[in-house]
Amino acid sequence: MELGIVIGTSKPEQVTFESRRPVSIGEYVVLLYNRKRILGLVEKSFITSDALGATIRNFDEAFESRMIALENTRDKSYKGTIRVLGLLDQLNKCKAVIPALPPEPGTEVFEAARDDLLDIFSPAAHEWVRVGTLLRNTEVETKVNIDKIVSRHLAILAMTGMGKSNLVSLIAKEVAAIKGTMVIFDYHDDYSSLDGANVMNARINPRLLPSDKLADVIEVQENATNQRHVLRVALTEEVKQRKGNDFWDALQAGAAALGADKSYREASERVVDKIDDARRKFSSILDAGLEDPVRLIKNSKLNVINLVELTERQANIVVSYYLEELLDDRKAATHQKKNPKKAPKFPAPVLVVIEEAHVFIPKDEDTETKYYASKVAREGRKFGLGLVIVSQRPRGIDSNILSQMGSLAVMRMIQQDDQAHVSAASESLSRDLIDQLTSLNPGEAIFAGQWVNLPTFVKVAEVKDRRVGADLKAVEAWKQLAAMSTAAARESSDSYIPSGYIQD
Repeated sequence: MELGIVIGTSKPEQVTFESRRPVSIGEYVVLLYNRKRILGLVEKSFITSDALGATIRNFDEAFESRMIALENTRDKSYKGTIRVLGLLDQLNKCKAVIPALPPEPGTEVFEAARDDLLDIFSPAAHEWVRVGTLLRNTEVETKVNIDKIVSRHLAILAMTGMGKSNLVSLIAKEVAAIKGTMVIFDYHDDYSSLDGANVMNARINPRLLPSDKLADVIEVQENATNQRHVLRVALTEEVKQRKGNDFWDALQAGAAALGADKSYREASERVVDKIDDARRKFSSILDAGLEDPVRLIKNSKLNVINLVELTERQANIVVSYYLEELLDDRKAATHQKKNPKKAPKFPAPVLVVIEEAHVFIPKDEDTETKYYASKVAREGRKFGLGLVIVSQRPRGIDSNILSQMGSLAVMRMIQQDDQAHVSAASESLSRDLIDQLTSLNPGEAIFAGQWVNLPTFVKVAEVKDRRVGADLKAVEAWKQLAAMSTAAARESSDSYIPSGYIQD
């Protein structure tokens, strides 16, 4: 159906058109020129009225002008700006070819038909999985390329409550359905309820840690140099060979022995106390009898590692440990042909998700996770270790790592600092698309980069069986509690009234 006509000055990559109706941002259109069909995306939309212009001075004048505008069918103008995406027949082959010449003014603009969009946004190949529909063309399914996520990484960025966890859950379910191996570091217990997930609480084997990381885990201050020295000396290879309580007893004995030196007596006593505190406070996290925790991750499954009981510092050590081990294992898998005797734990690619990325890979601070996440971002493609980072504060993420995310899912974002950080880190999002982020509703997103054929406005499908992640219904919970308390009080009072005391 004819939608409008190109007007004004045209460029090969961008044109303006006058429409017969209001057009929505994110709508796809087709232009016909030079016997070619060109696909375009509406990036800006305007409605103006000659009668109701900005020069209106008061309400009475506005009221009268409104009556004039209602009677004059030519009063309103519907203009839109189109970003030229490429030749339609080439886009169907996943090639974006921009015509050398711009369309001439007068070129007709048509609504894109469903069949025009299906091959581009909903390819049939098995590596493409469904995640929703086009935002303005809901009859067209939107699919993303899982191979590209694993090989080129993905960033999911948005304000709180816009649907980040839902999208992660959706990708996780699709990966699980095709028997892929995925690991989610779950900082807020958002994913443990996903069907079929191999859920495990994050645990740390202190015997596998170097002394400086063990000091962090048992909360020895970074500037307590004498205490760290005592721990380093006490953590001998012989002590590391012991398991369970034997390890802790030997470590405490070693630390206490260093108290014989007057210069370390106080530090020795403090370290013994720290070890004793850690054994009591972190008994559910620190397990000196545990084998390598990475061995608990299962191939061909969705694995959820729950970090909710860990402090931020402990979680950082846990995530960095897993990243290091996973990357080493995938390197071993890649080089297995050269060394067939060394069997890797993960013979096929693995996809890792880091929630709260601004905490684990911050912009202005060096952390263990940031170091290994950076290595995965750089080297993961070669060795089959994909990385997904998720954050509501993009401005707080290390820009080098963010810039290596080959694909983006960006939802509503109000803060200009966040928008600028995303824009600077990504070549696949134009400034005009960034400007549209404030107009998105929950569950709506712009997909860009290598996991889609074109920048795409998406209505993300909702994962129905998620039991957490949504806002709590506090009022309903309080009312239920109050009703239960009232009922319990009435029952308690009735029990004190002798039988037959109250007459009917």
